[in-house]
Amino acid sequence: MDGRRLAYLRRMLVAAVTVVLGAVVLTPGTASAAGTGAITGYGGKCVDVSSANSANGTQVQLWTCNGTNAQTWNVGTDGTIRALGKCLDVSSGSTADGAKVQIWDCNGTGAQQWVANAAKDIVNPQSGKCLDATGPSSADGTPLQIWSCSGGANQKWTVPGGTSGASVMAAPYYYNGWGNPPNITTVMNASGIKQFTMAFMLSGGGCVPMWDGNRPLTGGVDQTTINAIRGNGGDVEISFGGWSGNKLGPNCSSASALAGAYQQVINAYNLKYIDIDIENTDEFENAVVQDRILGALKIVKQNNPGIKTIVTFGTSTTGPAYWGTRLINQAAALGANIDVFTIMPFDFGGGADMYGNTVNATNGLKNQLKTAFGWSDAQAYAHSGISGMNGYSDQSEITTTTIWTNIRNWANANHIGRLAFWSVNRDRGCAGGGVQQACSGISQSDWAFTQITAGFTG
Repeated sequence: MDGRRLAYLRRMLVAAVTVVLGAVVLTPGTASAAGTGAITGYGGKCVDVSSANSANGTQVQLWTCNGTNAQTWNVGTDGTIRALGKCLDVSSGSTADGAKVQIWDCNGTGAQQWVANAAKDIVNPQSGKCLDATGPSSADGTPLQIWSCSGGANQKWTVPGGTSGASVMAAPYYYNGWGNPPNITTVMNASGIKQFTMAFMLSGGGCVPMWDGNRPLTGGVDQTTINAIRGNGGDVEISFGGWSGNKLGPNCSSASALAGAYQQVINAYNLKYIDIDIENTDEFENAVVQDRILGALKIVKQNNPGIKTIVTFGTSTTGPAYWGTRLINQAAALGANIDVFTIMPFDFGGGADMYGNTVNATNGLKNQLKTAFGWSDAQAYAHSGISGMNGYSDQSEITTTTIWTNIRNWANANHIGRLAFWSVNRDRGCAGGGVQQACSGISQSDWAFTQITAGFTG
């Protein structure tokens, strides 16, 4: 997807900056519930609002479970956790170890975003820190804080409804445009995956979004696929752009016009995620269009409470090169408020060491984000993403299931923001097949890479 695949793949790929909508687009005062009830943790105690006080700034603590409203939490599909009509909040939006956790009026900021993952951590993606019982102590009244994730028992929580938070972006690419698209329900049932990145949204002429530039925005095969995913308890990111095709970035005349095109798609599908993968000389290697895309994402962010944005682009083995570095620096300079910067570590000279070079490239990205934004390691990892290529790349790099498992495990250990690969269509075995549209070119069981990706917890 970074423009260095086989020619026939390149013709089909479409550039994408990843704009991820943090959940269903909701006003700060409302949230649909993924689960409602008690959150239990260290010593079997419950997460509790001190004295059942609904005032802004009230400390959140541990307390013996008692079934009261002070211990009844709504784990929302928008990434919030709510009690007494207020949101679980990190005081002053701090990202420091030891920052107080309190309740506050819901405002859609990163201080109020949480992901309850499969490892039973409750992570604040803005800081990359975990909800933590101080001390550690399980005594009644123990205040809660954020702290660097350690895997300790005082950071393990059971939430109503199980894992939560649309911010966990384990979303391999699925494409109805080629590669013998597999039955999406079959893939979900076989792999456990719950999220897909649907490719690709292009220009149907001017600043009008259409699937691949020729399939209708709604009512066609792509909507049928999305309906099936959601009907099976999953959700989608929609990917804009790629290597080739008639893209919206160059065709929309301004940032506001481009934001309007994005908004059409957001509204059509009530999106939680929008993926914009910037490539080629018309978007990635074009300063004017880069800035237009970043400006559009800034507008989208302002107009859609809870939206998270991601930009996806190519890399070298040591991290982003000139145009990727420019994109990061311009995002900072323009205040675009991008949430996740995803690199594509394939067709990048990775050679035989695809694990080592992927890690090196991601660490290079992390370091550039630290420089541009002043973030800590944990913050920069939380704003980083990896989008790989399963099996053969068109540089004959080979990512095996073992390598992808190791990459996934490293991504989990460092709490990165997103994990994807190109593509589910290719997630079928064909040993010795080289680069193919409908299989990986290696020996593997069907949907193996998708199943591995389903274990990404962020």
